[in-house]
Amino acid sequence: MKEQKGPCRKKSYEKVGFDLKLLIIDQIQNGRISVNYAAKKYNISRSSIDYWLKKYSTLEQKKLGMSKKDEIKKLKERIEELEFVKDFQQDIIADMELITGVDLSKKSLPKTLADEIQKKKTNRLKENG
Repeated sequence: MKEQKGPCRKKSYEKVGFDLKLLIIDQIQNGRISVNYAAKKYNISRSSIDYWLKKYSTLEQKKLGMSKKDEIKKLKERIEELEFVKDFQQDIIADMELITGVDLSKKSLPKTLADEIQKKKTNRLKENG
């Protein structure tokens, strides 16, 4: 004898607002959560989330006004800027240590930075004779 099962019922979901859709898409695209996790967390079907990803992904990128390539380019420029500032600060510290004769970098900075400053000081001493 076979047991008879009742009719398969469709799982009910609540209507999701536009802002929540964009939040979920953003979290998935940035790798913070997976589609499966989002579906369970927000009680939304995976197929709905897949549909939103196709429909709203480009809209979200337009909203941010920046593509991934543009974002990478901007971050690379920021890295170059910060490296320039770091080198400038190290030059100032090296000059100050040469003038005062006090090794501030060894006492207050991480070893890698202190070593870089020490190299700059050595190069300055070689340049000046």
